Amino acid sequence: MLSAVLRRARRLALLMVLLAAWWYVSEHVLDRSTRTLLPPPQVVVRAAWELMRSGELWRQLHDSLMRELVAFSWACLSIPVGIAMGWWKAVEEQVDPVVEMLRPVPPLAWIPLSILWFGIGNTQNEFIIFLGCFFPILINTVAGVKGVEPNLVRAARCLGAGVWQILWRIVLRAALPQIVTGVRVGLGVGWMALVAAELVGANSGLGFLINDSRTILRTDYVIVGMATIGVVGFALDRIIREAVRRLMPWSQALNK
Repeated sequence: MLSAVLRRARRLALLMVLLAAWWYVSEHVLDRSTRTLLPPPQVVVRAAWELMRSGELWRQLHDSLMRELVAFSWACLSIPVGIAMGWWKAVEEQVDPVVEMLRPVPPLAWIPLSILWFGIGNTQNEFIIFLGCFFPILINTVAGVKGVEPNLVRAARCLGAGVWQILWRIVLRAALPQIVTGVRVGLGVGWMALVAAELVGANSGLGFLINDSRTILRTDYVIVGMATIGVVGFALDRIIREAVRRLMPWSQALNK
């Protein structure tokens, strides 16, 4: 029991050091006129409690998560597209040039155009998140399909399996670890893109909370919003990793 507690405490050592450094700088390095720019941890904790007690933090978090969920669901369409690109050369020849021209464009560069297309609201935010999620999932899916062991495919063909049977029972399952990696990366990029989109094109959400707090110089609320983004992003990744551990126990790379 004690050893387990010590192991967990050791894993949090760096976090504790950073918090202590933050407190020291806020309390002993900054003067009263500049301390507002970096309030100490205890002030931020009080601000977090205020936002939670009033329900404001939960409302903004709910709106951000709903946008992320809708956009991520649409972005998962990249999985069948990626399988088709990795399996059929003709599909890759047609789709790959378009993907490689659009992929380097940052999702944030689409914000002005998306506001003109969709206005300020959920659709515009979801479009930006979709762009952030789509390409990492697509690229990893293509790589996973191309990395399938050829002998497995040849063996299935020798046993009389059709194309769709091979894709479903061999290719998809063999490529699944790489696809899950793309999902993890895409979800994280989409979460970052969401907050950036909400900073300039939303009237709710964590990004809106951060920007609105900035205008009234509530840096404690700003830090609460930033911390919430980090904690939720960490939790989403952990949920995916736990699901993978249960559904794909054979994948050692994803279960480390």
